Amino acid sequence: MKYLVFLIPVFFVLNSPAQTIIKQDAAIKQMVDEVSSRNIEAIIRKLVSFKSRHTLSDTSSKTTGSGAARNWIKAEMEHYAAASGGRMVVQFDTFTQPKGERIDKAVKLKNVLAVLKGTDPNDTRVYIVSGHYDSRVNDVMNPDAVEPGANDDASGTAVSMELARVMAKRSFPATIIFMSVVGEEQGLYGSTNVAKRAKAENWNIDAMLNNDIVGNTHGMETDLKDNRSVRVFSEGVPSVMADNVKQVSGLIALGGENDSPSRELARYIKEVAERYVDQLDVTMIYRRDRYLRSGDHVPFLLQGFTAVRFTEMNEDFTRQHQDVRTEKGVDYGDLPDFVDFNYVQKVARMNLSVLANLALAPAEPQNAGIVTSGLTNKTILKWDKPKTGKKPAGYYVLMRETINPYWEKKFYVTDTTATLSYSKDNYLFAVQSVDADGHESLPVFPKPIR
Repeated sequence: MKYLVFLIPVFFVLNSPAQTIIKQDAAIKQMVDEVSSRNIEAIIRKLVSFKSRHTLSDTSSKTTGSGAARNWIKAEMEHYAAASGGRMVVQFDTFTQPKGERIDKAVKLKNVLAVLKGTDPNDTRVYIVSGHYDSRVNDVMNPDAVEPGANDDASGTAVSMELARVMAKRSFPATIIFMSVVGEEQGLYGSTNVAKRAKAENWNIDAMLNNDIVGNTHGMETDLKDNRSVRVFSEGVPSVMADNVKQVSGLIALGGENDSPSRELARYIKEVAERYVDQLDVTMIYRRDRYLRSGDHVPFLLQGFTAVRFTEMNEDFTRQHQDVRTEKGVDYGDLPDFVDFNYVQKVARMNLSVLANLALAPAEPQNAGIVTSGLTNKTILKWDKPKTGKKPAGYYVLMRETINPYWEKKFYVTDTTATLSYSKDNYLFAVQSVDADGHESLPVFPKPIR
């Protein structure tokens, strides 16, 4: 764990062609390299073999339907958990969804959660990686058709499961939950249940990563082929501010509409993932989700948690929500032969690098603020130590121009205050904790303080 030393931080210099030195934690890099495209392919093909994973499909068969699929996912996760020395526990999150939109009768549903308990009893942080295991065809209410769902979203479930396999053998101070949820196609029901449960039970969720449609590299109509890029969707104005005029007004006054917690997570993902995964371009999309669409991260956002969605760069809609058929010489259907398993591997490696770096890092600073008691062209920042987990070795103060989407410069300090010769009128700032091995927390956008 001594691969990245905090005494030699990485600096990103404003308007400078200076070289950037990439420093990796050898243990994280080893985990990243263990993620297997062969295992991912086997998981996806196994999920497809259940013929239908529709939320309302058969739950009594051992070979067909959502019941067989969820039982297999749980059993496979339990197999991975055997390597954890008792630290990983696999469970069904069971709930009854009442009759409603896209649910024609009350039905008992089950999410699968593999919980890798953190080793530090004083660290309450939780990280979640998720995909949904249900599938559908053209008619969202048809539970009996052949509904392979190889890319949407066996690919996301495979990411969650493969990470559980690799990471179960390791220890992290914070807790990681590898999740596969049901009911996404019917209305985000599975993720909604977990998000509400997390809120009610006071889970300290630091970040939620949702993987949905992460296995295709060819764009329909455009004929674009791209196995390097993955989109990360992050909201600007936090969903929980929607009905709070005072909070929105404050956000407008500060110019912080691009610095929500989810957007800070997206920037973090780009920096860390591109540090560990070769030939990867993380593309930030300034939207909560695709145009007028939604995913399993949204219920977590609505409960006030930090969450983002990963999706392939160019989608092929002949593979999404389609009956398996050939029509006018065009093949339709979400079949595994159209999934790029090496690309899913790359997405999984991206997820792992971020989860590992976060779970090993100290918790983020508390009460970060910019002092506004006097008029000055300098910027004074103050913050408190993290409330949970290990003590940081120091902190990074991040800075960028207001027009720049990414952090450009880092200042390392060991105190909980910093004075910079840059005006808060002209730059944006954030603060993150860092340990002696270089693992960084999520950045915190400061508020005005007197």
